[in-house]
Amino acid sequence: METTNEKKKFFSINLKWSLGTGLGVVIIFAVFATLLFQSFSSLLIRQEKGHSEEAMNAVTLRLAQSNSTLTDTGVRDILSSSWNDDIQNWNDDIQNRKQAAIYSDSVLTATSGKNIGISVYSVNKELLFASRGVLVDFSSKNKQKITKINGQTVYIVRRPVYSNKSNKLIGYVQVTNKLTDYDATRHKLILIFIVFGVTAGLASALVGYVLSAWLLRPIELINETIGKINTDDERDSLANVRVPILNQNDELSELSNLFNDMLDRMERYIQQQQQFVEDVSHELRTPVAIIQGHLDLLSRWGKDDPQILEESISASLQEITRMKSLVQEMLDLSRAEQVELQFGNEVSDAREVGLQVFNNFKMIHPDFTFVLDNDLKNNTPVKIYRNHLEQVLIILMDNAVKYSQDRKEVHMSISKNSKLVEFGVQDFGVGISQENIDKIFDRFYRVDKARSRDKGGNGLGLSIARKLVEGYHGSMSVESVEGQGSLFRISLPLVDLDNKK
Repeated sequence: METTNEKKKFFSINLKWSLGTGLGVVIIFAVFATLLFQSFSSLLIRQEKGHSEEAMNAVTLRLAQSNSTLTDTGVRDILSSSWNDDIQNWNDDIQNRKQAAIYSDSVLTATSGKNIGISVYSVNKELLFASRGVLVDFSSKNKQKITKINGQTVYIVRRPVYSNKSNKLIGYVQVTNKLTDYDATRHKLILIFIVFGVTAGLASALVGYVLSAWLLRPIELINETIGKINTDDERDSLANVRVPILNQNDELSELSNLFNDMLDRMERYIQQQQQFVEDVSHELRTPVAIIQGHLDLLSRWGKDDPQILEESISASLQEITRMKSLVQEMLDLSRAEQVELQFGNEVSDAREVGLQVFNNFKMIHPDFTFVLDNDLKNNTPVKIYRNHLEQVLIILMDNAVKYSQDRKEVHMSISKNSKLVEFGVQDFGVGISQENIDKIFDRFYRVDKARSRDKGGNGLGLSIARKLVEGYHGSMSVESVEGQGSLFRISLPLVDLDNKK
């Protein structure tokens, strides 16, 4: 019994294509050759029938001059007969009283074909005259027919002869035409068609194989790439192996591009997973060590001291709370890197979300001055999930509040152009130095680590915000002067709802 691990017999597409192409060409050629063969055969048979009819007309016109029924002497006189050496297979009685002729004038011309034989019969259907050996017996039933005699095709035509003067039946004429040239030509045509058909089939199969090998080259490259990925270390393969791009500008080349895009995305996901694990292990190491230290302290002697017990429990709970916050933010960051897959078609109203976040911060921070510059007068749809837009604005507004303790003032602006909606959040706090401004979007990066930790920050907020915005094909930038404050801008693509419908 065959197991699932056993390989099935491989039958390549190239071979299937070439065989199919060759067989198709052979079938088409066979149909065409058959029609052509039938046409040639019909033309040849019409020509042979024409020769037979000419001979028949010449003989019947000459014999119709007789006033009485035909006799052997009368036929001989009318046709000016003489003995013909070609007479064969006559019985003795017929040979003693019959003469065959080589004729003159129109009769000679009409019956000079080497394959045409003329037979004249009386009213009683007795043979009176024959130019050649009689191939078939006379019958008045069939006026004309094509038959096979000794493997050779023969055309037979029969006609009664009527006197021109009395209009009475005076005899019969039978013309037999051995279609030797017709058979030979048909055999040659069949041989030619077979040779050409086989040649065309083989040539088309070869051309089909070469063409399919060229057209299916991207599939072969994809197959080779998958094989390399399966045989090598997955991480290294995804990082280093890609399908070579062929400039064929067709669907298979596009498939190669899509496959490479998929590998790029898979590599990013693997890197994100690895980064997530590394970040978790790195960031959780400190709070776990702190909690472990307090627990060790309590287990040795601290549990007997109420003050130390209270401090250890409080510190441990604080670290646990920070760990929960850290894990949640890291999960948010991981999800932010995959928004295009899960929320790629989401749309939200930029004006409504912006006003909601602004009013919420104005309510929960009454000691701050919040200023809104809103240029959006109507609903303004942007390509982003509502909760994600709200999360981004909350991160920016929350940072603005945290780092504006001296001058408690935050400005928010909302504007748009023909393609984008832009949000701006400006604070007048500590600002960011030029040395650190390019690093603030890195995960776990904090400009002032001591102050950030005191404010409950893990250094993931701006990373989450930027990943979310870029996941929806937007952009995020910052301008800052140390000691004077910072301005964060985010741009998101507008959505044309009319075209979307």
